[in-house]
Amino acid sequence: MTAQSATNILDTVEGQRLVGDEAECWREWGPYLSERQWGTVREDYSADGDAWTYFPHEHARSRAYRWGEDGLAGFCDRAQHWCIGLGLWNERDPILKERLFGLNNAEGNHGEDVKELYFYVDGVPSHAYMRMLYKYPQAMFPYADLVAENARRGLCDTEYEILDTGVFEDDRYFDVTVEYAKNSPDDLLMRVTVHNRSDLPARLRVLPQVWARNTWSWGGDRHMPSLTLTGDSVLAQHPMLADRQLSAWGEEGCEWLFCDNHTNHPKLDGVPANGPFKDGINDYLVDGVAGAIRRDAGTRVAAHFVLELDGLARKCIYLRFAPTVAPKINAKVLFERRRLEADDYYAVLQAQMTDPDARNVQRQALAGLLWSKQLYYFDVNRWLDGDPGQPSPPPGRLNIRNTHWRHLSNSDIVSMPDTWEYPWYASWDLGFQAVAYALIDPGFAKHQLLLLVKDRFMHPNGQLPAYEWRFDDANPPVHAWASWRVYQRDKALTGVGDMDFLERIFHKLLLNFSWWVNRKDAEGRNLFQGGFLGLDNIALFDRSAALPPGFHLDQADGTAWVAAYALDLMRIALELAKRNPVYVDIAVKFFEHFLYIAGAINRVDDAAEGLWDEQDQFFYDVLHRPDGVSEPLRLRSIVGLMPLFAVQVLEQHEHEGLPGLRERLLGFLHHRPDLASLISRWTEPGKGNRILLALLRGERTKNLLKRMLDEAEFLSEFGVRSLSKAFAEHPFRMQINGNKLCADYEPAESGSRLYGGNSNWRGPLWMPINYLLIESLREFHRYYGENFSVEYPSGSGYLASLAQVADSLSQRLTRLFLRDENGSRPSMVGYAQLQADPLSCDLVLFHEYFHGETGRGLGASHQTGWSALVALLL
Repeated sequence: MTAQSATNILDTVEGQRLVGDEAECWREWGPYLSERQWGTVREDYSADGDAWTYFPHEHARSRAYRWGEDGLAGFCDRAQHWCIGLGLWNERDPILKERLFGLNNAEGNHGEDVKELYFYVDGVPSHAYMRMLYKYPQAMFPYADLVAENARRGLCDTEYEILDTGVFEDDRYFDVTVEYAKNSPDDLLMRVTVHNRSDLPARLRVLPQVWARNTWSWGGDRHMPSLTLTGDSVLAQHPMLADRQLSAWGEEGCEWLFCDNHTNHPKLDGVPANGPFKDGINDYLVDGVAGAIRRDAGTRVAAHFVLELDGLARKCIYLRFAPTVAPKINAKVLFERRRLEADDYYAVLQAQMTDPDARNVQRQALAGLLWSKQLYYFDVNRWLDGDPGQPSPPPGRLNIRNTHWRHLSNSDIVSMPDTWEYPWYASWDLGFQAVAYALIDPGFAKHQLLLLVKDRFMHPNGQLPAYEWRFDDANPPVHAWASWRVYQRDKALTGVGDMDFLERIFHKLLLNFSWWVNRKDAEGRNLFQGGFLGLDNIALFDRSAALPPGFHLDQADGTAWVAAYALDLMRIALELAKRNPVYVDIAVKFFEHFLYIAGAINRVDDAAEGLWDEQDQFFYDVLHRPDGVSEPLRLRSIVGLMPLFAVQVLEQHEHEGLPGLRERLLGFLHHRPDLASLISRWTEPGKGNRILLALLRGERTKNLLKRMLDEAEFLSEFGVRSLSKAFAEHPFRMQINGNKLCADYEPAESGSRLYGGNSNWRGPLWMPINYLLIESLREFHRYYGENFSVEYPSGSGYLASLAQVADSLSQRLTRLFLRDENGSRPSMVGYAQLQADPLSCDLVLFHEYFHGETGRGLGASHQTGWSALVALLL
């Protein structure tokens, strides 16, 4: 079906792959190879838990990985039996370029950071077509310069990036475009197009590679896969898979170079061993060690091409990895067909978008999301105890991290926040990523949400794993919100709500909600803690660290998240009650719980402490001291705006059409009229006979929004800041237990090493929080309508409805990525050379967070995890 005749993405050729009988077969192969496996917790067997030092970048080419593989522009099957990646050598570098380079957490002046230029340009959910671009210098890659200069710079300095080194000046580099196309679900083709951007001739070694993940060195099954030269192609045999054939061709011929995916123990450990080793191809080409490779067989093979390129010239090479019985095909025709199918798919998705630049940004955001899938393989029990036949891990490591997560055994394709900087899942990131995925692949989105509540992920006590550095930390509970949003999107696409999905995840989320109530409400007062809750340095101190004896902290964000969680679970229960009235009882239970939290945060009971500060008209964390004195931490941050998230509008047919619901609600409110009077007009019918459940009454909503929409505080040209700008001139200071603490407005990188220092919540803009604020404003407007207006911006004299404010905030956020009147993209201001290049100016990166004043992209540069939410705003 052509784009002209299709009106639903599922009606396109690509859409049919996602819902047809072969849907899972099409997903069997994909870009599931990490960009970085070194420096991860799962590869760390050190005594001190310093993962970066134990397995540094310098070891990556020589040491076999235990729990996964990485590579440049990689592809693999879902179990990572076979891996495909790219090697490059400009004949000047000291090593082959086989993986992306970056600084570890200690080397970067603001934490770990990739120091490369690469872009995820296109892709479709079945991975029948994928495309990315890597920019490779013709001069020697500045490894040492990047390390030395960033070490010299301090916390108050900007980061030293690869463009700053001058290695790309005069366009002395190669644009290397890597495309994948599937002829069938298991018939894979790779095309590498090298464009010499210089007007001078240049030579490049190009080495598309295939290798087997090392599964034989860790005990258990020792049956090794093999790659064997047979004529001008390579036979790939794996004990778990059918035989495959590897072939490669281009204008120039290639030579096959073999080695084994084994650790080079003589080089790393001084221990004798027989090669060839993992780094054999590197040592043969770069160092001229003839014995480092074999010519006939191994577990790793590269097709070695030498490309001579005139100035501005392009050349292509192809690689095919297919079943031995695969038919002959025309590779060029296949790539053109798959790319046209991708165009058709996005033409339907973007049918209502008229701005070509907006379409380009959205497509790249979604491409980044698709390229960020990764096999995440980690068995904590085996990791802690070690492998048979390997040295026993140091006993002291049992006291470092994840000791109480021995049940966690993951071997799944998971959406990563950023496959280089964050090549591990984080529970709240995954919720936002699933909502973005639902725009193009609701099936995968549902799969991602269900993963985290499986028994091999969720702790027996109901906690969701936070992230591998500390699974027992607490991320904000967004899973119920994400599940409802994905359910709605799926229903809109298919016309049928997947009640089985909703019911399955609901039952597991009941366990998680109970964990929050039992573990994060220290005194049973419906005021919650939670620790850092994903906000790194947002507070005066590390909120996940133990406070001095006698102190405890009630958190405005923790309380708001749980209140929103209760409303989301209530919403899901009401939907399930349409099929099974039993869920009415559970919906009422969450309604009641929400009201108890609302009463606590707003201090309905004079004997309790609330978190609303009447003097400042703002929500604050409250610190309780040993002497019984309670003190609000008057640091105005997004923590105090998060109570806006807890809002839910119920339609009349939803609350009146379910047997017994209205009577149960009225009965509870008759029993607790104090709570009924607190909630924003819940008993009064709104527009269309709707009722509103929210933590804020109309007056408090306006007062809080007055702060949020004040350009001298939270409102910036590109969205809502994470900390009030008022603290730029007047930093907030406080003394706690004899310690003098201070926080000021920092619109760019962090001036603190709190939580590693690579993220900053004291001023910059963060996409997920802004997205939830916009969504909350739309929900408030759905109840209040046009009659409820606020001054926007505060002090401007202009009144706007909440829908107009939401629309304007959305436009501010999308302006981060769209060309302005000067043709520049604010988020890409740090890439001036690319912005001025006609061939690169349409390339977009999706950063972790953004400068509070200029919009410049900061932090992880490929965070198309949650920053892909911009695709929904566009």
